[in-house]
Order: sequence, then structure tokens, then C-alpha cells
Amino acid sequence: MKAVKIFTILILVYVGMVIVFESLLGYYQPENQSTLIITTTDEDGIEKNRVLARLESNGQLYIAANHWPRAWYYQTLDNPNVQITFEGDTSDYLAVPVTGEEHERVNSDNRHSIVFRILVGFAPRYFFRLEPR
Repeated sequence: MKAVKIFTILILVYVGMVIVFESLLGYYQPENQSTLIITTTDEDGIEKNRVLARLESNGQLYIAANHWPRAWYYQTLDNPNVQITFEGDTSDYLAVPVTGEEHERVNSDNRHSIVFRILVGFAPRYFFRLEPR
């Protein structure tokens, strides 16, 4: 019985750690040379910005949903016409969902460390290929 309590406490601490990490990351949205800003539009026509990692594979530009909070991902599925700001330049793109072998290739080319995967609670990863409009 004591082992079950300890296990339950450890699981709750881990879930709490993931929630805190994801919340802080979403709040601060850190930017660097390898990030870009995506502007999505929700169903009410309101534009929202999110900082994302800029990924490349086979000369193509990609973005990934790597975290549990992913409103921008669902907005992009609903309206794939997005704007991308990178190094101060803003351009229009069509975000194409990536599946199958392309998904495996992009994931393989842009692996996350086990530490990152632990911190984000092993969130499933989804990709978009960004095609200029």
C-alpha cells in the first residue's frame, strides 16, 4: 500500500512539473536565431502570434506542435493560411499537414532530446510544411 502511495505522489509531482514547464514556456515564448513567429487566425478572425522552432528537412521549411497546449495548431488546421515572421520579415504561407514517410523523415531530421521529451510529458509531435503563397 505504501508503494502505491509513493508511486501516486511521484506521478502527481511529474504531472505538476510538466504543467509548470509548459505554462512557463507558453507565457514567456523565448525567441532565438532558430525561432520564428507564426500568426494564425481563429474562427472569429482574431490574429494570434506564437513563437515556434524553425525546422528544416530536404530544403523545406517546417514547424512542429511539440507541446500539449496547441491552440495555434488547431487554428492552423482550420485555416492553413498563416503569416510567418523570421528575422523581421513577414511572409504569407500555406501550412500543409505532414503525414506518413515525410513525417518520419522530418521527425528524424529534427529529434528532441530525452530531457525535452520528459519535460513536455511526451507530447505527440505534429508537423506542418510551410509553402510560400
